[in-house]
Amino acid sequence: MLKYLHEAANVKPTKRQLGWFEMEMYAFIHFGPNTFTDREWGDGTEKESVFNPKNLDCNQWVRAIKQAGMKGMILTAKHHDGFCLWPSKHTEHSVKNSPYQGDVVQEAAEACRRGGIKFGFYLSPWDRNSKYYGTPEYNDYFCSQLEELLTGYGDIFCVWFDNACGEGLNGKKQVYDFPRYINLIRKYQPEAVIFNDFGPDVRWCGNEVGTARHAEWAVVPSELCFHSEVQTGPGPMAEDGDLSYLYNTDQYLGSMPNILYSRGLTFTPAEINMSIRPGWFWHENEGPHSLQRLFSTYLTSAGANSCLNLNIPPNQDGLIDERDVERLREFGDLIYREFGQELLCDVKKEDEPLTQPVYTITLEHPADEIRYVVLREEISQGQRVENFRILAESAGKGQYPLYQGTCIGHKKICQLQDPFAGQNPLLDDSEEKITKIKVQITAARDEVFIRDIKVYG
Repeated sequence: MLKYLHEAANVKPTKRQLGWFEMEMYAFIHFGPNTFTDREWGDGTEKESVFNPKNLDCNQWVRAIKQAGMKGMILTAKHHDGFCLWPSKHTEHSVKNSPYQGDVVQEAAEACRRGGIKFGFYLSPWDRNSKYYGTPEYNDYFCSQLEELLTGYGDIFCVWFDNACGEGLNGKKQVYDFPRYINLIRKYQPEAVIFNDFGPDVRWCGNEVGTARHAEWAVVPSELCFHSEVQTGPGPMAEDGDLSYLYNTDQYLGSMPNILYSRGLTFTPAEINMSIRPGWFWHENEGPHSLQRLFSTYLTSAGANSCLNLNIPPNQDGLIDERDVERLREFGDLIYREFGQELLCDVKKEDEPLTQPVYTITLEHPADEIRYVVLREEISQGQRVENFRILAESAGKGQYPLYQGTCIGHKKICQLQDPFAGQNPLLDDSEEKITKIKVQITAARDEVFIRDIKVYG
């Protein structure tokens, strides 16, 4: 078993995944005919003339995104209705036949570059307008559109897919050629992470309401994910209760021709996504979620070994709704207030077993309260910590517990006091000032590498 844990501990991220983790938060922009028809899913029969944003300003989008501290934008270049926000040469169902005679993808990409944030796009594999959908020709059509986006708009940080699939005009369902899509992206945008329900670079958390798992591991069985550059499927069944196949990094040729299945683990972290309001497209009768909900989601995504993809839908004018702009400003201000100034301290690693080190943090100035402790593993070496606890120390009381947690990964924000609820019962209620904090790793898969520990009061 120790051998398998060691192998799991040494499954490491790619350079592009490390860059993705550093972004922590970015915006999703759902915009298209649904914005004007008050729908969430179009059926592909919408007239091109319905798309008419008379005051489109992607610079305003970027300003709103940056107010919240986000570092990128992913635009819905094509949703399920098949309408293209760029003048694609391969369909008439696009902006080129709308009253808006422009290229929204280009406007958004250039606004991102001017604003100093990264740009990505979502291209829906499900196309309810295309006559090719449900036929072998559709994958050629889709790849032609994908190539237009990959080659015409500069550097792309993320290509976002989903697995939505329905019947086409011919009554047939489409088999998506994801290995081909992935190879095309690697050819033209090798630094872009690819999001899909199952990876290969980033996977879905399993819901669209911003809810994370209690412990979100980036290292998962590859049977759950795409592996490397190709799609995986069901792995081999364990025999006689032997689970060792999960940790065997060899590959074997599966039942599908030319598809290699992994028999091991893969580094495929999760993205937490949700919309700032109930719907993904703009609806006049909806408003943004509470600041408390957004902050809570931030803590359990960017603060829990994931990244947050927060949807912000433009309105019919082509602008971010002022109610959403204000909420984003409040969100960014709150994050800055809570994490803008760390407490000065000295961190020393004690001489303990490599899998159970103890870190002593001595505060330069004793504190009345500790609001957060932020931990980060050096995940370029793999994700390893399984459990940890945090203790506080004061002159009169000695040591007492503050927090107990599971995995750390890229970043773990340990919240000790809720800004919306006042004092946390885990905090000591005496007048003794905290002089030291101890972080004890109580279980790990292999030698622990902590990148940094920060304390906020």
